[in-house]
Amino acid sequence: MNSRFLDACRRRPTDVRPVWFMRQAGRYMKQYRDIRAKNTILEICKRPDLAATVTLQPVEILDVDAAIIFADLLLPVEPMGLKLDFVAGEGPRIDNPIRTSNDVDSLSISNSDDLGYVGESIQMVVKALGGKAPVIGFVGAPFTLASYMIEGGPSRTFLRTKQLMYKDEVLWRRLMGKIVDVLGPFALMQVGAGARAIQVFDSWVGALGPDDYVRYVAPYSRALIERIRSASVPVIHFGTGAAGFFKELHAAGGDVMGVDWRINIDQAWLDISYRSAVQGNLDPAVLFAPLPELKARVHELLKRTGTRAGHIFNLGHGILPETPVENVKAVVQMVRDYKP
Repeated sequence: MNSRFLDACRRRPTDVRPVWFMRQAGRYMKQYRDIRAKNTILEICKRPDLAATVTLQPVEILDVDAAIIFADLLLPVEPMGLKLDFVAGEGPRIDNPIRTSNDVDSLSISNSDDLGYVGESIQMVVKALGGKAPVIGFVGAPFTLASYMIEGGPSRTFLRTKQLMYKDEVLWRRLMGKIVDVLGPFALMQVGAGARAIQVFDSWVGALGPDDYVRYVAPYSRALIERIRSASVPVIHFGTGAAGFFKELHAAGGDVMGVDWRINIDQAWLDISYRSAVQGNLDPAVLFAPLPELKARVHELLKRTGTRAGHIFNLGHGILPETPVENVKAVVQMVRDYKP
């Protein structure tokens, strides 16, 4: 497949900068809202026809260089034995969170075939695209999954997670090992279904300090990323709020490092001595700026990354629900038209 996105992942020169957006399928698009009005997030994820439709919308509407499969990073907790629900206005909730050694013992690592619907969605998208753009699969990173499983939902302080980590390191390591044993096969199944790259999302890793990341988390992120790379596809490693330990994040692996907007992308790239490609990192809120300001910000980011091969244009986090679609379309065009 000729793809400027895949070329950039491998740090090969491209005609123009590839561009896609985290959360490019979502509530800012009317077409998505129409489907979402009749279905829950879990229903869309579990019906391959709906998941494929939603995945394809931004490729058709925005003309981006890659599709990312519509799924949720918490889907693997269900075959592990946890009860997952999405509460309106609150987000995901796990009704039977992990609190004890017995809870960890009872987690299953053998039911990952239950996630086959994600593979079916990918197959449908690959077929529909017919080589026009590659499909990105994804998994949550072990720390982000563990913190949801322990907290039972989103958290500001991640106190329960850190208490478990500090109080019982053996239990923590058993939990993280089990999570990797589920996420590894899940990611490889997505590759088998036709995903040409996998993004590992560490959405909550910014809750940690550098030393705790290195001690309690990095070994498991590394193990997961190495398993995925065994399938010879590039891995994008993205951690939110990790600007303070970007080098340590990079040391855990990744052919492409996703960069959030809290650090200048040229600094982040220099910090890792240009040893991986980089992806990012426009602040999602900049998409609300008037077009001249938006264009100036897009050009500034493209200037910062220069002519070195290996930059994929993206946001520093997902598209916000209220974002004007026209502005997202405009950014794609600005990136394509840019002449260094």
